[in-house]
Amino acid sequence: MHRTTRLRFPALVVAALLASVAPASAQQAPREGGAEVMAVVKRLFDGMRAGDSAMVRSVFHPQVRTLTVAKGRDGAQRLMVETSVDAFAKAVGTPHPQPWDERIWNEKVEIDGALASVWVDYSFFLGPTFSHCGIDHFLLVRGDDGVWRIISLADTRRTEGCKTS
Repeated sequence: MHRTTRLRFPALVVAALLASVAPASAQQAPREGGAEVMAVVKRLFDGMRAGDSAMVRSVFHPQVRTLTVAKGRDGAQRLMVETSVDAFAKAVGTPHPQPWDERIWNEKVEIDGALASVWVDYSFFLGPTFSHCGIDHFLLVRGDDGVWRIISLADTRRTEGCKTS
């Protein structure tokens, strides 16, 4: 009987601790302004799907920087500085046979004042055909006009270990 009491006590302590931790995490509110920040990111991808260069250009700060980490031809990971946003927007607006469809999930938004960071998983499709996947990391700033704009976009690109549907 003594042995049963000892086993029951730790189980009760663990249950009490779990009960006290679960409500605290369940009550955690989403970051204030997170929906506004994600609306900018989603507008970028809506513009890409629509082939709308003006919509795409509208989400970027004039001093934006884009970077990609991907395997080079030799198989080694490389940091590549991408083309300008103007060139990207022009490519988006140039007619192409299939829509550019970047699908995102697992959004993580952090905001401090006028600075926001967004980290998302993505898979990129040309129409229905899978192309590549990775992580997008956006850094956004809220201007004096109250509008959030992307000041930095970094991504990884790979073709293995991807969500293809």
